[in-house]
This record gives sequence, structure tokens and C-alpha cells, in this order.
Amino acid sequence: MQTGLENVDELPRMRAVQIHQTGILNNENEHLKLNSIPIPAVRNDEVLIRVHYCGVCHTEIDEIENRTPPATLPMTPGHQVVGTVIRSGPDCRRKLSGARVGVAWIFSACDHCTFCQSGRENLCADFRACGRDRPGGYAEYMAVPENFVYPIPTRIAARQAAPLLCAGAVGYRALRMTAIQNSEWLGLTGFGASGQLVLKMALALFPDTPVCVFARSPKERQKALECGATWAGETAQPPPRKLQAIIDTTPAWTPVLSALECLLPGGRLIVNAIRKEAGDQSVLLQLDYSRHLWMEKSIQSVANVTREDVTEMLSLAARIELESDVIEYPLERAEEALLAIKSGDIEAASVLKVSPIDDTWNT
Repeated sequence: MQTGLENVDELPRMRAVQIHQTGILNNENEHLKLNSIPIPAVRNDEVLIRVHYCGVCHTEIDEIENRTPPATLPMTPGHQVVGTVIRSGPDCRRKLSGARVGVAWIFSACDHCTFCQSGRENLCADFRACGRDRPGGYAEYMAVPENFVYPIPTRIAARQAAPLLCAGAVGYRALRMTAIQNSEWLGLTGFGASGQLVLKMALALFPDTPVCVFARSPKERQKALECGATWAGETAQPPPRKLQAIIDTTPAWTPVLSALECLLPGGRLIVNAIRKEAGDQSVLLQLDYSRHLWMEKSIQSVANVTREDVTEMLSLAARIELESDVIEYPLERAEEALLAIKSGDIEAASVLKVSPIDDTWNT
């Protein structure tokens, strides 16, 4: 937003929660601060969004704890953003003013390289992540390139849309990467927010596909069965039969080895985690070629998301009325929400309510 004011102290301001130091997230150190900062200026190809909701993700913990550190400090985190477009730059062409839109982990990419030209901008060398490389949605306003925002279907409530933009979109990408066919057996390791959404999408897209869930928590296993899983067991417990594909959503290495043992010949393990914990890497010393990898089993990671992933997932979510259990926090309690996620004492998706939504959509 161009104001013509040279003194930054005179610029219109907004509330923003920012990471101001990195380190181990705990109750003893304050890593996030609620600051008053200038509303961002809008570049030629950008839109200014008034943020209504922003999802809270484990990735923000990874940023704070330096597993995927912010590009600069202070940094406004948040990459599951739902808001209203209130201004467009002079080069914008999409006529989004007044639209309710979402922003996901992919903030921008170059649009010119081989990866971008082939629809794989998630692999672009100039990939920039929302809330890590560029300011994100823990703020009342944010600026983002217009080509990286997504209209939210009217059937999806605003606060329900926020978790879909990360757990939903990356889960959808992981599901596509399994190349699963209807009636083939699918497995999920871990059953947090992403696992729950993947299960619901899998059951909608492949109604004859049995889904087996591996989870440490008895509550998570019970939840999986309530959501429609065919079977639920502990991480190392063998399922009723070998599986064609498994999606791993855990931050640990032990479930990876356990999952590989549960695959059919030619089976695929899709690792849907931005980082794995370094503390249990010694588990990899137990990798046994004949038990874990023989018979053309494959392992593939999920790296970020593409715009196509987000667009297709939102369309699917509207069609099947895909929803998460949601816990709502005010913006100033962002660190409390992150600590709850880290402790594991939360069984729902967490969202920050940043500013009132003054439209007719169901919130």
C-alpha cells in the first residue's frame, strides 16, 4: 500500500505476531511477540489481504527451532491464511477485489524454470515459503502475489478453510503420489490433522479402498476407526494384510521402517513431513535390505505443494464437505497454540482468529 509517507512511524499499522528469536520452544523462553508494524506495501503484481483466520501448524515450531529457519528475523509466520482481498497492485489482472481467498505454504516461485513450466513449482530453486521466506498470516494484513492466492468456495466456512490450505493440500498431494487405485489397500502412519483429512479424502475418492491407520495414541486409533478406517493399530503392529501404499505423516524415523515392512512388492511409501527428528536417526542403522526395500519397494518425499494441489483440493473439499475439528485462539495467544501442538495435548486443528470477517459467509 503506497502512502507517500517517508517516516515508517507514520505508516498505517497493524498487529502481527512475529518470531523474534529461534531456539527450543518451551514455556521458559518467549520466541513470539505481538508487535505493531506497518501494513505491508503492495507491489505491482500483489494483492493486500485482510486476514481473518490463520491456521497454526507444526511447521511454525520447525521454524522457531531452526529445522527450517526463517529467512530473516523478525518474521511473521503463518501459511494457512484465509482473508479478503482489499487492494490490488497496478499489474494485477484477476479482479480479486472483495474476494475471499486463501494463501498456502507456496508464497511464490519463478514461473520460468523447467520445474515451474511443468507444473512442479514446488521444486523451483526460487520457491519461497509463506511465513518462512516472506511474511505470513499471523498478522491483520499480508501482501502476496495474486497468482498465489486461491478463491475459497462458498460452501467452505472461513475457519474450516484454514487447515485445508496446509494439512489438506499437502495431504492431497501425498494421496495423489501414492498412485493408489480403487480397492487397493492404503496405510496412514500418524493420525494428526493431515492424517484425518487424508483419510476422509481417500474414502471419498476411492470408496472401495480399505485404509489402515498406525498411531501410538489409543485416542488417535479410536478416532481413525470413527472416521472410517478399516483397521487401526500401533506403529509396529502388522495390519490385516500387506498394503499397496502408505503415507507417513510423522516427524520420526521409526514409523518409516515399520511401514516399509508392511508394503506389498512394488509398494510405495510417501513421506509427508517437512523435517524428520534428528534424535532417532540411529533407527536407520536397523534398515535391512531384504526386509525393508527388496522387491522394488519405493520411498518418495513430499516437497511443498503446487498451486494445482491447492486448487484441486479446495474443489474436492467443497464437493465432499471436508471439515476438521477446529480449536480457535485469538491472535495474541499464538505461542500458547504452538505449545499445545508440541505437547501433543490437542486433537484438532488450531486456528488463529485474526480479525472479524465482515461478509455473508458462514464463519
